[in-house]
Amino acid sequence: MLEAKNIIKSYGTLEVLKGVDIHVQKGEVVSIVGASGAGKSTLLHILGTLDSADQGALQINGHHISTLSSKSVSKFRNKHIGFVFQFHNLLPEFTALENICIPGYIAGGDDKKIEQRALELLKMLRLEKRSRHKPSEMSGGEQQRTAVARALINNPAIIFADEPSGNLDSKNAEELHRLFFGLREELQQTFVIVTHNDTLADMADRKLEMRDGNIIA
Repeated sequence: MLEAKNIIKSYGTLEVLKGVDIHVQKGEVVSIVGASGAGKSTLLHILGTLDSADQGALQINGHHISTLSSKSVSKFRNKHIGFVFQFHNLLPEFTALENICIPGYIAGGDDKKIEQRALELLKMLRLEKRSRHKPSEMSGGEQQRTAVARALINNPAIIFADEPSGNLDSKNAEELHRLFFGLREELQQTFVIVTHNDTLADMADRKLEMRDGNIIA
Protein backbone atom coordinates (compact mmCIF):
# COMPACT_ATOMS: atom_id res chain seq x y z
CA MET A 1 0.00 0.00 0.00
CA LEU A 2 2.80 2.40 0.91
CA GLU A 3 6.57 2.29 0.48
CA ALA A 4 8.97 5.10 1.27
CA LYS A 5 12.74 4.86 0.85
CA ASN A 6 15.52 7.11 2.15
CA ILE A 7 13.24 10.03 3.07
CA ILE A 8 15.41 13.04 3.93
CA LYS A 9 14.07 16.42 5.03
CA SER A 10 15.79 19.52 6.39
CA TYR A 11 14.60 22.97 7.34
CA GLY A 12 17.59 25.26 6.86
CA THR A 13 20.46 23.65 8.77
CA LEU A 14 18.14 21.47 10.88
CA GLU A 15 18.03 17.85 9.70
CA VAL A 16 14.58 16.54 10.62
CA LEU A 17 14.50 13.23 8.71
CA LYS A 18 17.77 11.42 8.01
CA GLY A 19 16.94 8.65 5.55
CA VAL A 20 13.73 7.01 6.73
CA ASP A 21 12.48 3.76 5.17
CA ILE A 22 8.94 2.56 5.82
CA HIS A 23 6.44 0.18 4.24
CA VAL A 24 2.79 -0.43 5.08
CA GLN A 25 0.59 -3.29 3.89
CA LYS A 26 -3.07 -2.97 2.90
CA GLY A 27 -5.34 -3.30 5.92
CA GLU A 28 -2.46 -2.75 8.34
CA VAL A 29 -2.54 -0.38 11.31
CA VAL A 30 0.90 1.09 11.98
CA SER A 31 1.66 3.43 14.87
CA ILE A 32 4.63 5.81 15.00
CA VAL A 33 5.87 6.91 18.41
CA GLY A 34 8.76 8.93 19.80
CA ALA A 35 9.61 12.04 21.75
CA SER A 36 8.60 15.49 20.54
CA GLY A 37 11.02 16.63 17.85
CA ALA A 38 11.82 13.10 16.67
CA GLY A 39 10.36 13.85 13.23
CA LYS A 40 7.06 11.95 13.49
CA SER A 41 4.71 14.64 12.20
CA THR A 42 7.14 15.72 9.48
CA LEU A 43 7.30 12.12 8.26
CA LEU A 44 3.50 11.82 8.37
CA HIS A 45 3.07 15.02 6.34
CA ILE A 46 5.52 13.78 3.69
CA LEU A 47 3.89 10.34 3.51
CA GLY A 48 0.52 12.07 3.21
CA THR A 49 1.84 14.33 0.39
CA LEU A 50 1.16 17.48 2.43
CA ASP A 51 4.89 18.22 2.27
CA SER A 52 7.68 17.03 0.00
CA ALA A 53 10.98 15.38 0.90
CA ASP A 54 14.35 16.80 -0.07
CA GLN A 55 15.38 13.31 -1.11
CA GLY A 56 13.85 9.86 -1.33
CA ALA A 57 11.10 7.93 -3.10
CA LEU A 58 7.45 7.55 -2.12
CA GLN A 59 4.95 5.13 -3.62
CA ILE A 60 1.31 4.91 -2.52
CA ASN A 61 -1.16 2.39 -3.89
CA GLY A 62 1.00 1.84 -6.97
CA HIS A 63 1.54 5.54 -7.73
CA HIS A 64 5.03 7.06 -7.71
CA ILE A 65 4.40 10.42 -6.07
CA SER A 66 7.63 12.06 -7.23
CA THR A 67 6.55 11.69 -10.88
CA LEU A 68 3.31 13.65 -10.37
CA SER A 69 2.88 17.37 -10.92
CA SER A 70 1.77 19.55 -8.01
CA LYS A 71 -1.79 19.65 -9.38
CA SER A 72 -1.82 15.87 -9.86
CA VAL A 73 -0.57 15.34 -6.30
CA SER A 74 -3.48 17.43 -4.98
CA LYS A 75 -5.98 15.35 -6.96
CA PHE A 76 -4.30 12.13 -5.84
CA ARG A 77 -4.40 13.23 -2.20
CA ASN A 78 -8.09 14.06 -2.35
CA LYS A 79 -8.97 10.71 -3.93
CA HIS A 80 -6.61 8.27 -2.25
CA ILE A 81 -5.71 9.74 1.16
CA GLY A 82 -7.72 10.57 4.27
CA PHE A 83 -6.55 12.63 7.23
CA VAL A 84 -7.54 12.79 10.90
CA PHE A 85 -5.77 15.39 13.04
CA GLN A 86 -5.72 16.14 16.77
CA PHE A 87 -8.16 18.99 16.23
CA HIS A 88 -11.09 17.99 14.06
CA ASN A 89 -10.78 21.01 11.70
CA LEU A 90 -14.49 20.92 10.87
CA LEU A 91 -15.87 24.05 9.23
CA PRO A 92 -18.07 25.68 11.90
CA GLU A 93 -20.67 27.11 9.52
CA PHE A 94 -21.54 23.71 8.01
CA THR A 95 -23.43 20.73 9.41
CA ALA A 96 -21.85 17.34 10.06
CA LEU A 97 -23.31 16.04 6.79
CA GLU A 98 -21.99 19.01 4.82
CA ASN A 99 -18.52 18.76 6.38
CA ILE A 100 -18.31 15.08 5.46
CA CYS A 101 -19.41 15.74 1.88
CA ILE A 102 -16.88 18.49 1.10
CA PRO A 103 -13.98 16.23 -0.06
CA GLY A 104 -16.45 14.37 -2.28
CA TYR A 105 -17.66 17.60 -3.84
CA ILE A 106 -14.05 18.67 -4.44
CA ALA A 107 -13.38 15.34 -6.18
CA GLY A 108 -16.21 16.14 -8.58
CA GLY A 109 -18.46 13.21 -7.77
CA ASP A 110 -22.23 13.00 -8.14
CA ASP A 111 -23.80 15.07 -5.34
CA LYS A 112 -26.57 12.57 -4.57
CA LYS A 113 -24.14 9.64 -4.37
CA ILE A 114 -21.81 11.66 -2.15
CA GLU A 115 -24.61 12.56 0.24
CA GLN A 116 -25.82 8.96 0.31
CA ARG A 117 -22.29 7.79 1.15
CA ALA A 118 -22.06 10.45 3.87
CA LEU A 119 -25.34 9.30 5.41
CA GLU A 120 -24.08 5.69 5.38
CA LEU A 121 -20.91 6.77 7.19
CA LEU A 122 -22.90 8.78 9.72
CA LYS A 123 -24.94 5.68 10.48
CA MET A 124 -21.85 3.46 10.67
CA LEU A 125 -20.26 5.85 13.16
CA ARG A 126 -23.49 6.25 15.17
CA LEU A 127 -23.88 9.90 14.16
CA GLU A 128 -27.08 9.77 12.11
CA LYS A 129 -28.91 11.90 14.69
CA ARG A 130 -26.22 14.57 14.35
CA SER A 131 -26.31 14.90 10.56
CA ARG A 132 -27.92 18.37 10.65
CA HIS A 133 -25.95 19.62 13.67
CA LYS A 134 -23.06 22.05 13.39
CA PRO A 135 -19.76 21.30 15.20
CA SER A 136 -20.63 23.64 18.09
CA GLU A 137 -23.70 21.48 18.76
CA MET A 138 -21.69 18.24 19.06
CA SER A 139 -19.42 16.77 21.73
CA GLY A 140 -15.69 16.45 21.21
CA GLY A 141 -16.02 12.74 20.49
CA GLU A 142 -18.81 13.35 17.97
CA GLN A 143 -16.77 16.04 16.24
CA GLN A 144 -13.79 13.69 15.89
CA ARG A 145 -15.97 10.84 14.58
CA THR A 146 -17.36 13.32 12.03
CA ALA A 147 -13.77 14.07 11.02
CA VAL A 148 -13.18 10.31 10.59
CA ALA A 149 -16.27 10.09 8.36
CA ARG A 150 -14.94 13.01 6.29
CA ALA A 151 -11.63 11.15 5.90
CA LEU A 152 -13.53 8.09 4.62
CA ILE A 153 -15.89 9.81 2.17
CA ASN A 154 -13.77 9.17 -0.95
CA ASN A 155 -12.93 5.56 0.02
CA PRO A 156 -9.23 6.38 0.52
CA ALA A 157 -6.47 3.83 0.13
CA ILE A 158 -4.90 4.96 3.40
CA ILE A 159 -5.70 7.22 6.36
CA PHE A 160 -3.03 9.22 8.17
CA ALA A 161 -3.84 10.25 11.73
CA ASP A 162 -1.75 12.76 13.72
CA GLU A 163 -2.47 12.53 17.47
CA PRO A 164 -6.13 11.72 16.70
CA SER A 165 -7.14 11.20 20.34
CA GLY A 166 -4.86 13.86 21.81
CA ASN A 167 -7.73 16.30 22.37
CA LEU A 168 -10.21 13.76 23.76
CA ASP A 169 -10.96 12.55 27.28
CA SER A 170 -10.12 8.93 28.11
CA LYS A 171 -13.60 7.58 27.32
CA ASN A 172 -13.84 9.22 23.90
CA ALA A 173 -10.21 8.34 23.15
CA GLU A 174 -10.90 4.66 23.84
CA GLU A 175 -13.99 4.79 21.63
CA LEU A 176 -12.00 6.39 18.80
CA HIS A 177 -9.30 3.73 19.09
CA ARG A 178 -11.89 0.95 18.84
CA LEU A 179 -13.40 2.73 15.84
CA PHE A 180 -10.13 2.64 13.90
CA PHE A 181 -9.77 -1.11 14.37
CA GLY A 182 -13.44 -1.66 13.60
CA LEU A 183 -12.96 0.17 10.30
CA ARG A 184 -9.95 -2.00 9.57
CA GLU A 185 -12.02 -5.14 10.11
CA GLU A 186 -15.08 -3.88 8.24
CA LEU A 187 -13.47 -1.95 5.36
CA GLN A 188 -9.90 -3.32 5.31
CA GLN A 189 -8.90 0.29 5.95
CA THR A 190 -5.17 1.05 6.24
CA PHE A 191 -3.98 3.44 8.97
CA VAL A 192 -0.70 5.15 9.83
CA ILE A 193 -1.05 6.82 13.21
CA VAL A 194 1.35 9.20 14.99
CA THR A 195 0.51 9.15 18.69
CA HIS A 196 1.77 9.72 22.21
CA ASN A 197 -1.04 7.49 23.51
CA ASP A 198 0.62 4.24 24.62
CA THR A 199 -2.64 2.30 24.56
CA LEU A 200 -3.36 3.18 20.94
CA ALA A 201 0.27 2.64 19.90
CA ASP A 202 0.35 -0.82 21.46
CA MET A 203 -2.92 -1.84 19.77
CA ALA A 204 -1.36 -1.40 16.32
CA ASP A 205 -0.13 -4.29 14.21
CA ARG A 206 3.31 -2.68 14.27
CA LYS A 207 4.74 0.08 16.43
CA LEU A 208 7.62 2.09 14.94
CA GLU A 209 9.74 4.24 17.23
CA MET A 210 11.48 7.36 15.94
CA ARG A 211 14.46 9.12 17.45
CA ASP A 212 16.47 12.00 16.01
CA GLY A 213 15.00 11.71 12.53
CA ASN A 214 15.30 7.94 12.15
CA ILE A 215 13.16 4.88 12.82
CA ILE A 216 15.11 2.94 15.44
CA ALA A 217 12.73 0.07 16.27
